[in-house]
Amino acid sequence: MALETYRKKRDFGATPEPKGGKASKSGNSFVIQKHAARRLHYDFRLEMDGVLKSWAVTRGPSLDPAEKRLAVHVEDHPLDYGGFEGTIPKGQYGGGTVLLWDRGTWTPEGDAAKAYAKGHLEFTLNGEKLHGRWHLVRMQGKPGEKRENWLLIKDDDEFARPEGAPDILDESPESVASGRDLDEIAAGKAPGRPPEKAPAPARKPAARGKKAAMPDFVPPMLATLVNAAPSGARWLHEIKFDGYRVQVRIEKGKVALLTRSGLDWTDKFGKSVVEALEKLPVENAILDAELVVEGDSGASDFSALQADLSAGREDRFRLYVFDLLYLHGRDLRGLPLVDRKEMLAGLVPEGDGLLRLSTHFEDDGDMVLRHACRLSLEGIVSKLAASPYRSGRGRSWVKSKCSARQEFVIGGFTPSTASPKAVGSLVLGVHEGDALRHVGRVGTGFSREVAGELFTRLEAMRVKESPFAGKLSAEEARHVVFVRPELVAEVEFRAWTADGHLRHASFRGLREDKDPREILQESPKPSKPPPAQRRTVRLSHPDRIYWPDAGVTKEGLADYYAEVWRHIAPYVTGRPLALLRCPTGIGGQKFFQKHAWKGMNPKIGLISDPKDRSGEDLISISDLDGLIALVQSAALEIHPWGSTFADWEKPDMIVMDLDPGEGVAWSAVIAAAEEVRQRLEGAGLAAFVKTSGGKGLHVVSPLKPKADWRAAKAFTKAMAEAMARDTPDAYVSTITKSKRKGRILIDYLRNQRGATAVAPYSSRAREGAPVSAPLGWDELGPEIGPAHFTVINLPARLAALSRDPWDGFRAAARPLPAKP
Repeated sequence: MALETYRKKRDFGATPEPKGGKASKSGNSFVIQKHAARRLHYDFRLEMDGVLKSWAVTRGPSLDPAEKRLAVHVEDHPLDYGGFEGTIPKGQYGGGTVLLWDRGTWTPEGDAAKAYAKGHLEFTLNGEKLHGRWHLVRMQGKPGEKRENWLLIKDDDEFARPEGAPDILDESPESVASGRDLDEIAAGKAPGRPPEKAPAPARKPAARGKKAAMPDFVPPMLATLVNAAPSGARWLHEIKFDGYRVQVRIEKGKVALLTRSGLDWTDKFGKSVVEALEKLPVENAILDAELVVEGDSGASDFSALQADLSAGREDRFRLYVFDLLYLHGRDLRGLPLVDRKEMLAGLVPEGDGLLRLSTHFEDDGDMVLRHACRLSLEGIVSKLAASPYRSGRGRSWVKSKCSARQEFVIGGFTPSTASPKAVGSLVLGVHEGDALRHVGRVGTGFSREVAGELFTRLEAMRVKESPFAGKLSAEEARHVVFVRPELVAEVEFRAWTADGHLRHASFRGLREDKDPREILQESPKPSKPPPAQRRTVRLSHPDRIYWPDAGVTKEGLADYYAEVWRHIAPYVTGRPLALLRCPTGIGGQKFFQKHAWKGMNPKIGLISDPKDRSGEDLISISDLDGLIALVQSAALEIHPWGSTFADWEKPDMIVMDLDPGEGVAWSAVIAAAEEVRQRLEGAGLAAFVKTSGGKGLHVVSPLKPKADWRAAKAFTKAMAEAMARDTPDAYVSTITKSKRKGRILIDYLRNQRGATAVAPYSSRAREGAPVSAPLGWDELGPEIGPAHFTVINLPARLAALSRDPWDGFRAAARPLPAKP
């Protein structure tokens, strides 16, 4: 039907309905308008071919699949009509009140035009009230019948309701646009919003503590370092933050922020922190807190905090408040910690805002520490529940860390594989008498500048002979440039291996004040070291070589994942996973695995797909041990779903895989990634890029999990087809190999239920042990190819960067738009 029919039926001088016009491009909106004409009915409209195809549903839509609602096909309406709400005057066609009952997007199954012509439209609605799959089916017409009757039927899915269930038409009679009902629209009541609930008043703490004037600056209470976390009911355990200790002073509502030494850094910490504290229901108070910046993994990061402070950036600040020293004329320092924390909980708002309460755990300290370490946190602080607040260091508060630290002598270095004139690792030793014993390498923790400075300095100290006692093995001596043992490095590390080497080491800086001849291995304390300093998953045959050309073993892959755990964790935990397993390495048998298998390590989780009737369990992981268990199972590639199993049907990311055909230059792949980025950002989405570890690039957008899989596939398919249509010589959207020579496949098929894409930071089962590595957009260039970063060099790269290239990924999530 054309819009001429719509216009002929209406006098636009008398009716407020829009005259409208046919749109040049078609989208995928839908609306349902509740229409009180001669008879109450619901006008169901789908955007097709630049107009709204329309049906009058006499009894309105039903969520009961057994209910087949008559839908009379009527004239096409202009797209402008989708926003119409008001009263059509009596005497005009369709005279009566119109209410915008629902709106959103629709996604057809297959070709919508062909299905419409055939008389059976199958589609998914993503509205404010209606969701899931629906059918519009044309009925066989009777001889002489003028009107075209269809049936509107709900599919039997998770959004369906059984017979006798509440009717959504009765549950939600109001307008989605104005919140009004039909009578209010007919009476001309102005649109409005329902009144917001008044916030609950803050709980006023009981009057406890000693009445006193507010003290001057209170030096902080400090924790003593111990090797093992304490146990027992006397202790409370809190996460140790990696930030700036802050004393918050509120006097007559005015906020001051002091450092642990009493310096006033109120201005340095910025306005957002002060504004959040000014909203607290207090006039006079002293709080003990820590200002941090958290990465996507949830761990606080002191380097990121320093970088944000230097850049004047405040949007990532979090202020964790953990103690209350003074409140409303009372000194609380003499009260037990549990009482102070109870009073504090009544002041700090709940939620995930800038200001947060530091919660505590009453479990066994050893278990809390182990959990903190597996989450890549710095450690824990354990506090006696009955302890008063006493300035200075004591043993009522103790801290236990996830890593050790000491100084080592630098006896050599290996050049960086990623950057010219930079060190890739330092070769370290300790003195035993006059001999220098080799203890391994440190290859992380260098900034770009420091790596270059160390290279320049050590290059001038080259020597031909090894300064270490005893001959180094071939592997230990590989690529090493020996130097005079005159410099000392401070290194943080996880543990000592059985053969006396450092494990998971990270460079922290040079110690110019230390004489290298004084550097000895520190004697271990008699207490048991924190258990998280070693993996709990045992690797059988750890020396099995997975990448022969790169010399990377099973142990090397496990160490790599331990190093990048905080970066990879958000993308591989809480999701169904598919694996590429290679039991004998990349040169042997390879097979994909998504279901559980016999003898699977118990650290790998089992989950059940609610839509899989076969009953076969899928696999997932929740922590580092789960990831190491995948390594033990020879999983050389990890491919997660684009949704979590907390919300199977709503993807929280989309992936555009740019796969170049034969003869395509790398510069063309970069140009394709930039075009995808522009299109995504033009649609209101953020875009992040990573190497595939194979031949191309992946462009990824984080989503708020609101749209379903059909919408995600439709959106990405439309983008891929638009690129192929606009530049057919450069791009294709079909997977057929014969059409891909000299062009780039814009692969959107990763964005459908059950499909997967390789995870950021996952290794690839290809020569060289490449990794799918996140990049900054400014890093795209000829010097970094799709397999440039590897299991060997990526940890050093991450340590050399001031921030993760995908920092803020989850915070950038936006709802999937209706169309690209």
